[in-house]
Amino acid sequence: MSATTTMQPAATQPRLRLGLWLETLGAWALAILWAAPLLYALWAAIHPTGYATRFELFAPLTLDNFAAAWNAAPFPRYMLNSLLLVTFVTGCQFVLGTLAAFVFARSASRWMGVLFAVVLVQLMIMPDMLIVENYRTMRALGLVDTVVGIGLPYVASAFGIFLLRQTFKQVPRELEEAARVEGCGTFGILWRVYVPLARPTYLAYGLTSVAYHWNNFLWPLVITNTVETRPLTVGLAVFASTDQGIDWAIISAATLLTAAPLLLAFLLFQRQFVQSFMRAGIR
Repeated sequence: MSATTTMQPAATQPRLRLGLWLETLGAWALAILWAAPLLYALWAAIHPTGYATRFELFAPLTLDNFAAAWNAAPFPRYMLNSLLLVTFVTGCQFVLGTLAAFVFARSASRWMGVLFAVVLVQLMIMPDMLIVENYRTMRALGLVDTVVGIGLPYVASAFGIFLLRQTFKQVPRELEEAARVEGCGTFGILWRVYVPLARPTYLAYGLTSVAYHWNNFLWPLVITNTVETRPLTVGLAVFASTDQGIDWAIISAATLLTAAPLLLAFLLFQRQFVQSFMRAGIR
């Protein structure tokens, strides 16, 4: 019996190695597949137009495509619009999400469960389904072709409320009671107790919200008409249209300029990004 038990681990080791090798191979394959469009854009952007679809190891390098793309369209204005948009939306989502999540997490009302379920219904509705109604609302408010009009339909996020509520429910009641003894009111408890303990959740959700609204295309395309309000995604689509001519080297350079802020932010904060999602997991 003892010989059999000692032989089993040795017999299963080749299978474990094979499984680990297959998992590693699959991970590398998915990583290469994901990075292939970005690598192609990088190749086309740093080479002359004639080498955009021709791969030669010793092809000449150039940065003129970035200068041509930057000068061919008002990308500084597009980038400013995108920065204003993500700042406005994410800031409003933090404020509204914090207040709503605190109420849902700590209120003793028997209707809180029903109201929270109504809020979660938003998760089952795709934003694209509401484009017509959102446009009619923005037109009635006089917010068509404005940065506020782009972001206003997204200032209340059911996903953000859900994440913050789950985090707030993990905060011990003793901390809240201790804060009340020290003289803190409701908003003082929220600001000094709940918000600091939910920083990983704020960071995790903030990064996903910024990435989503930075890359959002369909709704900004519908609601904007002028250069003064177009974000980067719409501006890049206009720049890459047939009216501008098809030059893949310049288009690739413009694409990298559009994606550069998010890529740079991820490279700088990748450790905090991963740790925030691990610590902000649903318990």
